[in-house]
Amino acid sequence: MIEENTVYQPIALTGRVLGALFYCEPDSPVCSDIVAQLSADSWVAQWPYGLEAQLMPIAELLAQGQPEETREEAWQRLFIGPYALPAPPWGSVYLDKESVLFGDSTIKLRDWMAQQQVEVSLAQQEPEDHFGLLLMMAAWLAEHQPTDLPALLAEHLLPWGYRYLALLQAEARHPFYQGLAELTTLTLTHWQHELQVTPVVVELYR
Repeated sequence: MIEENTVYQPIALTGRVLGALFYCEPDSPVCSDIVAQLSADSWVAQWPYGLEAQLMPIAELLAQGQPEETREEAWQRLFIGPYALPAPPWGSVYLDKESVLFGDSTIKLRDWMAQQQVEVSLAQQEPEDHFGLLLMMAAWLAEHQPTDLPALLAEHLLPWGYRYLALLQAEARHPFYQGLAELTTLTLTHWQHELQVTPVVVELYR
């Protein structure tokens, strides 16, 4: 049990932190403290994954301002619109041939969630395969149903997650979200290694 805790507790912690940053506005009550902590490099010593040499360049990105665009404006552009999102955060955009929301892959995720009795409370009608929601779902599973976590990662998150993060890093045009994409890629790589997860190989359409 001690050994399991050393694996699952860091996943729960980092999944909650990163998931919130993808899902909520940076100045929201959920995220404002997290953003403030990541804007100082003291978090580097506490992050459970990666070497200092890998994390310090990410910390520098997260701490940088952007004179032309605030962090909140960047979040609006990257996650809300009104224009086409340069890196859409929903799995079905990458996994379904038509690149639609609420596609077949979303239905498969819903079926899997129902089988595992995983519930997500959403404030509005939206797809459950949002990248931030899936990170928070992974955190919940790590705490409550750890035996189900590898399947979530292998079948519903990792097959498209790395592609999404690469797009976000390339298209973010804001240092905070470039750093967030890098930190999340590094963290997911460690999750995958520690749980010995092999992602399902699928064709990506974005």
